[in-house]
Amino acid sequence: MKVFYFLFFITLLLSPLLSSNFIFKHAHENLSDYNFFEKPFRDHIPKNNVVPYTIASPLFSDYAEKLRFISVPEGSKISFDNENNFIYPINTFLIKTFFYYHDISDINSNRRLIETRILKNTSAGWIALPYIWNEEQTDAVLNLAGGRMRVSWVHYDGNPLEVLYSVPNMNQCKNCHTLNNIQQPIGPKIRNLNLDFIYSDGIQNQLTKWVSISILDSLPKLEILPRTVNYNNEKDGTINERARAWLDINCAHCHSKGRPAETSGLYLNYEEKNETALGVFKPPIAAGRGSGGLQYNIVPGHPEESILEFRISSTDPGIMMPELNRKLIHKEGVELIQDWIRGMDSQ
Repeated sequence: MKVFYFLFFITLLLSPLLSSNFIFKHAHENLSDYNFFEKPFRDHIPKNNVVPYTIASPLFSDYAEKLRFISVPEGSKISFDNENNFIYPINTFLIKTFFYYHDISDINSNRRLIETRILKNTSAGWIALPYIWNEEQTDAVLNLAGGRMRVSWVHYDGNPLEVLYSVPNMNQCKNCHTLNNIQQPIGPKIRNLNLDFIYSDGIQNQLTKWVSISILDSLPKLEILPRTVNYNNEKDGTINERARAWLDINCAHCHSKGRPAETSGLYLNYEEKNETALGVFKPPIAAGRGSGGLQYNIVPGHPEESILEFRISSTDPGIMMPELNRKLIHKEGVELIQDWIRGMDSQ
């Protein structure tokens, strides 16, 4: 318990806008205290008020896998605005656990749970609460200051791979989860959820499921709703759609209007149509090492001359993009973007 109080003190130093009473009201010391899962907690079997979900194209997080869940207060529903953005009831929880399989190619191999991030919608807005799993894998403990640990696994090529994994502190979450200076979720959007999920009672479209269990307002027909493709699946969409999906989830949380990198003029969200805003023959706003001495963000037909490709292929903290939440290069993602740029019309 002394550790818990110490962490709250650290939080006050990290975030002066939050009072101790506010944190005590919304945070529990242990993940198990929220009563999200059946025992044993490491198995992540959700209770009746907790619903698992996935998204079409996940953020690359040094090859970590993720388990996602949502909990909406009984009697409340998620609504949406004219731009298909979700409006969540107060006291909605979004829960995401990061883990590694011992063998990344074998989903039946043992897994190591690393952290669980909670986003809670409060009357004062969304708050982020990071929990780190103990060595025994029996529970996760609130750690508002974040943490680091070494993680290793057998990679796709059969060789061991290791990374110094970083759990963000409470304030770092805002670096990505911010729109118009307001903290909010990124992944759960209508177009990212418009796909089938294997539930305990069968396969069903996630949006249809949410409507059927009364946590989401009625929607138009699925056929007319937007859908993000899975960038990992070569059969799901064109290379342009897959590359745009990768850029959207990995880059657009900063590089889009209203986001932290808005002033760059480089907008990589899925809906962007303007080629210059997407980087085609667009010079960088600020030069320096991040440009690699290159002239444009994207040079059609030439990934090797494109700043975008240069930055996502780097692990240098002064160059790499995304600049947070990774230590490794996403080899498959880089190859996708290279193929996308290479296939662009250079005229």
